[in-house]
Amino acid sequence: MSDIDLREFYRRYIEALNAHEFDRMDEFIHDQTIHHGHPGTRDDVIADLNGIVDAVPDFHWEVLELVINGNRLAVRATNTGTSVKEWLGVAPNGKSFEIVEYALYEVRDGRFFQMSNVHDAEDLRKQLST
Repeated sequence: MSDIDLREFYRRYIEALNAHEFDRMDEFIHDQTIHHGHPGTRDDVIADLNGIVDAVPDFHWEVLELVINGNRLAVRATNTGTSVKEWLGVAPNGKSFEIVEYALYEVRDGRFFQMSNVHDAEDLRKQLST
């Protein structure tokens, strides 16, 4: 895939995430993946996504930066929402939050093969504890 194709691919992926259309993940993620450095499956990724929106029903991803190098993508995004259950070790308090997420991907044969991300959980704790 070219840089332009990968940008469009990632845009469609984010649209599906924001619509919480996790049943579409077969368009974007291989059956077998490397997820946070460990062998996994698309179903593992979907379970993580369902866990996020279970705790934060209005969870939203906004891409701030997208860098493409060959078949690899690096993303800086903001995550926003209002948790109704504990998420990232932080109990809900009715307040909305906005935190930074960094994600790395490797694309093979037109779908994500390797995926990892990290959220600024400390900032989440600060926002929801005040």
